[in-house]
Amino acid sequence: MEYDHILIRFGEITTKGRNRNLFINKLSNNIGRKLTEYKQLKIEKTRDRIYIKLNGERHEGIVDILKNIIGIQSFSLALKVDSDIEKIKDGVLTAIQQLEHDGKSFKISARRSDKTFPLDTNQLNYELGSHILKNVQGIDVNVHTPDINIRVEVRKEATYITFKDEVGLGGLPVGSSGKAVLMLSGGLDSPVAGFLAMKRGLTIEAVHFHSPPYTSERARQKVIDLAQQLTEFSGTIKLHIVPFTEIQTTIQRQIPENYTLISTRRMMLRITDEIRRRRNALAIVTGESLGQVASQTLESMHVINNVTNTPIIRPLVTVDKFDIINVAKKINTHDISIRPFEDCCTIFTPASPKTRPKLDKVTYYESYTDFESLIEKAVDETEILTLDLSKKKEIEELF
Repeated sequence: MEYDHILIRFGEITTKGRNRNLFINKLSNNIGRKLTEYKQLKIEKTRDRIYIKLNGERHEGIVDILKNIIGIQSFSLALKVDSDIEKIKDGVLTAIQQLEHDGKSFKISARRSDKTFPLDTNQLNYELGSHILKNVQGIDVNVHTPDINIRVEVRKEATYITFKDEVGLGGLPVGSSGKAVLMLSGGLDSPVAGFLAMKRGLTIEAVHFHSPPYTSERARQKVIDLAQQLTEFSGTIKLHIVPFTEIQTTIQRQIPENYTLISTRRMMLRITDEIRRRRNALAIVTGESLGQVASQTLESMHVINNVTNTPIIRPLVTVDKFDIINVAKKINTHDISIRPFEDCCTIFTPASPKTRPKLDKVTYYESYTDFESLIEKAVDETEILTLDLSKKKEIEELF
């Protein structure tokens, strides 16, 4: 069928009041950036919908892109006709004649947003259903479990005829809630946390800690690939790769073994917070899940948090590990995360890390070392990569 429009519906955006247009504009801009290769498209927005006029562009690739744009609750390929009963009849008839309909059942689901339209919803359902039955052979009505559900949405500017809803990611448009910094390791959890943070409207920049020669170039590339995959949902991500070897080896020498993990996390958080400050972000996002490992007990989180007053967002704090894995598979980070290349979070893990550390002890141990200068040096020497969706597509085309 030759569709001429795509109708995009909002989810949570519809709960917004006077600032709803800010969210709609952000979503519309995000859609436009993701669809730049389709030169003929025209995007129109109202308070309730966004419409994409295809202008002859093929819809298949566009549908795949829309499925990964955060902020879209659902969307449908649509035929657009004038809001005139005869034009609507012609539209639904033309549409169903192009579908595989022989021996199938159908239902009309009309919605009249334009209350000045002369027919109400029940009258529309009857008129359109009767018109199809009179003009199409081998088709029956089934209002409960139809094979074909023809949706007709009558609006002031036009009427849209659709047959199937595609489910979107929902959430709030990326960039509508400000900017945060994601602590990105090579594991399963942090990419999922980044994705969920973006679903709440956050723009994210990622921070990764690299400790050569203890961590390999393949471990570094693994994290780059994770950040690159997240651009599927954000468009662009800046990845800050922090040289962490000197700080990590210093911790191993100066801090008692059962406190090295806690001290390492505290230094990572201090560095991340400084990068956040320099990048004008307002929060830090982590992939921590309560009780999952020694550094993620409530006592450990309390001691680690002590180094900053910056809000720390933990989207996974109460999420089951298997649920995290399911999301990782859905967003295509799972297979990257399970590559067998260790990052600095795992290579120096002590045999018996403290699960109930004491703040006074760790601050006492750290007081004998000038970590301030080491942190400043690490931040100054941090490598910044800018990753975007176009580069991801270029890489995929190579293979």
